[in-house]
Amino acid sequence: MKKHVNMVGVGLDPITYEELFRKVDGWIADKQGRSHHIACVNAFNVALSTKNKELYRIYNSADITGADGMPFVRWIRTVEGTPCDRIAAPDTILQLAEHAKIKNYTFYLYGGSPDVCVKMKDYLEEQFPHIRIVGHYSPPFRELTPAEDDQIVAEINRLKPDIICVGLGTPKQDYWIDTHLEKIRGSVLIASGATFDFFGGRIKMAPTFIRKSGFEWVFRLLGKDFKRLWRRYIIMHGIFIGNFFLQLTHLKKYEVKKIRRKETFTPAAVPA
Repeated sequence: MKKHVNMVGVGLDPITYEELFRKVDGWIADKQGRSHHIACVNAFNVALSTKNKELYRIYNSADITGADGMPFVRWIRTVEGTPCDRIAAPDTILQLAEHAKIKNYTFYLYGGSPDVCVKMKDYLEEQFPHIRIVGHYSPPFRELTPAEDDQIVAEINRLKPDIICVGLGTPKQDYWIDTHLEKIRGSVLIASGATFDFFGGRIKMAPTFIRKSGFEWVFRLLGKDFKRLWRRYIIMHGIFIGNFFLQLTHLKKYEVKKIRRKETFTPAAVPA
């Protein structure tokens, strides 16, 4: 993989989908090894990580820390001079679903409300008749008990999905992935956020030309989720821009501490 790009302390991995496919193919070839993490990182994630050491560690220890956001992608392509695709969760899931026509990937959906999770499953099966979704689970709006968590982990390990879409919202989904990478065997976990709502029909996805323009955040902010998103797109994006300015002007140094995970697996997570 090409050298990471320092984005306010988070090391983004410039990667194209062809390169990502090769990575995923290699990872899921070992169904007994630990799972792997594709982090889709945008300005909101970076802003959160400036004050949250756990998120900083999680994003910098992901197996792929992808650029989720056209401003990031354009910066990497033009300023860094490196090929890079937008690794946003909706795009990545659709790309992997299409690639499953060749590689026969299996999928598991974890997250969303019960009706949205089912509607996302129906949407993917309608768009990709070849897709194999081996299971789905909508957790309650509370933390699972250790026994409940062990049960769902055992179920996922029994089903052996290749791709797990985790839609619990940021940062809850990031924490969940981090604590389950060594409990779940041989899968690729993607923090999928609003993808469940997009594919489940709860929220309208911006048209392709808006998404490519880099102004998808304006489309979402002006939608029905304004009350939930205004802080993210106004305050948190402002925090990112301020920190990025400090980085560009060398008024503040942001260090990327990439963490390499060991290829281990926690035997306790294996179903009896």
